[in-house]
Amino acid sequence: MGHLDHAAYGWLTPVLSYVMASIGAALGLRCTVRALAATGASRRNWLLTAASAIGTGIWTMHFVAMLGFDVIGTEIHYNVPLTILSLVVAMLVVGAGVFAVGYGKERGRALILGGLTTGLGVASMHYLGMAALRLHGRVSYDPLTVGLSVAIAVAAATAALWAALNIKSPVAVAVASLVMGAAVSSMHYTGMTAVAVSVTPSDAALPGATAMQFIFPLAVGLGSYLFITAAFVALSPTADERAASDSVRRLGERAAAAH
Repeated sequence: MGHLDHAAYGWLTPVLSYVMASIGAALGLRCTVRALAATGASRRNWLLTAASAIGTGIWTMHFVAMLGFDVIGTEIHYNVPLTILSLVVAMLVVGAGVFAVGYGKERGRALILGGLTTGLGVASMHYLGMAALRLHGRVSYDPLTVGLSVAIAVAAATAALWAALNIKSPVAVAVASLVMGAAVSSMHYTGMTAVAVSVTPSDAALPGATAMQFIFPLAVGLGSYLFITAAFVALSPTADERAASDSVRRLGERAAAAH
């Protein structure tokens, strides 16, 4: 068995991955809150932004954490198409869950369906990302721990969507986002405790790309997307702010007409 190190850079990757998960959750929750207060194309656009934010945050969290993953006795490379597929799956399945909540007629049923869909999507992203690993040896998993990680993913996703439906204030959303970041990180590291690697020493070149060649630049790019989108959402007026602005404008028009 190869010795596994889940934090080769100390606390840097666990803390940074938690931060990315929390930012993605915060942005996704704020966008979902905006979506539920909107109608038509505006609701759809806010839900799309929410799905991309949560999916990006979860994916970035996973692979930032994987930057700290090391196996003694072998290099680690990543299959590029599978890694990209894991990102696409994260966004699509999270999108399905978010839209189920955004357009669901019955909130309870929509919450269960959305939480289950999104949680399974998060777990699928994680294990697709793990399937992209290329190393000298064989990777195996403990089924019970894998099942526990999937259950955590479903519970975390359901809690996030419940928060989107029931929590409106920015402070409450921020607290919920920190909890969500912790839940997603817990799912990741629970899943990683299920991993065992049997190393087969070899001098053969591994296929795929190293983490620094591919994962790190992509994670930086997606992290930048989250920060830029967060700034856009923060600067966009809420439905209440737009209503207040319209009210002030109408009062001004009436006052001008009276004179």
